[in-house]
Amino acid sequence: MSRFFIPGILIILLCACTGNGNKSASYEFTNIRRGTLERTVSSSGTINSTATVRVLPRMSGRVEAVYVDYNDNVYKGQVLARLNTDLLRLQRDQLSASVQKARANYELQLINYRTQEILAQRNLISEFELRTSKTSLDNQAADLAVAEANLRVKDTEITQYAFITSPIDGIVLDRNINVGDTVVDSSGSNSSSIFTIAENLREMQIEATVSELDVTSIHKGQRVRFTLESLPGRRFSGIVENLRMVPVIANNIVSYTVIINVDNSDGSLLPGMTCAVEFIVERNENILLVSNAALRYQPTTLSTEQISDMVFTASLTNMNEEQRQAAIEARERTREQTSQRQNQNNNQSFNQLMMGPQPGQRTGGRQAAQGTANQGRGSSAVVMRNLWFVNNDGKLEVIQVRTGISDGSFTEIFVSDDMEDLQVILRERL
Repeated sequence: MSRFFIPGILIILLCACTGNGNKSASYEFTNIRRGTLERTVSSSGTINSTATVRVLPRMSGRVEAVYVDYNDNVYKGQVLARLNTDLLRLQRDQLSASVQKARANYELQLINYRTQEILAQRNLISEFELRTSKTSLDNQAADLAVAEANLRVKDTEITQYAFITSPIDGIVLDRNINVGDTVVDSSGSNSSSIFTIAENLREMQIEATVSELDVTSIHKGQRVRFTLESLPGRRFSGIVENLRMVPVIANNIVSYTVIINVDNSDGSLLPGMTCAVEFIVERNENILLVSNAALRYQPTTLSTEQISDMVFTASLTNMNEEQRQAAIEARERTREQTSQRQNQNNNQSFNQLMMGPQPGQRTGGRQAAQGTANQGRGSSAVVMRNLWFVNNDGKLEVIQVRTGISDGSFTEIFVSDDMEDLQVILRERL
């Protein structure tokens, strides 16, 4: 039975070609060629320094001197600004006097206690009086310790806290104080940073936002390209450092933040710049490519049935004999089922036209549409595509190719090497 199908199809193809000859059309062509193709994920991001430190004052006071400005390079421990210490020095004098007073009281009580010890050894005073003298000595010693500690605190404020120093080696990105300003101790609720220092601008990082649909294609160590509107014509590269698992939800859209390390040895990248990022998911070199427009093309000079027959015949060339016979038989069964279904639909339409729709009864067209929708949900992605070309006789032919990765403009195709430089139809000329 199957022996008669192939000649039948060949006759249909011949008719299709003949029919095509009756309708002439001019075409634009493109070649199948070799090249390099990448599959990428696009995103946007902001360039920042790898580590940024905010410097806050450790004490309140009036700014008396500022020693650095924007973009100055600083080293760890360098004095950035100095606060006025006049009031602190007066307070230190008071505390120093308190220490002297506490020390004098302690020394006097110490002499008194030693005297009480001698009297107690001779049984001239009671044990209670001796213990009272010892307690007074301990209290005086404690008062002296507190006074000395307060003095050390004030000395620390004068010699250290009044001088605002850099905690790291880096560059000053921001300066929020001027001479005469009053700053508030960092423990206060209204305290704010007075300097912002970037650790190293030779190495920067990008915080890119990637949607949940694309985030599974991102991994550590992945290569990245990015461009900046402020530097047109230049392309920069980077490496994915990590993917932050905390989702960011905005307008019911879920996205994730990806950190990208980039080199900034030439200093062209500045903190805060926005960039367009491309994550390189897959890269294939020396492969056969074709324009996506050629894969989308479908002749307008052929009927739907003619196109279907030609595409089916082209698909048989990619099969062995057993697969070919199975495909032909399956196509024949499909045609028979389609014919029967059309006859049933026609009968139902005629009955409904004569009798009217019955309660609870659906039309055949709606059932067929529902079946088609269900079929579409369960079907898998198509990997075979059609390429149309004009043969040596000036007639349309089609081949089926398996597709690979795509960059949106070109797609990788898997065909024999002798297909390289084959001219395929891109579009029809108007």
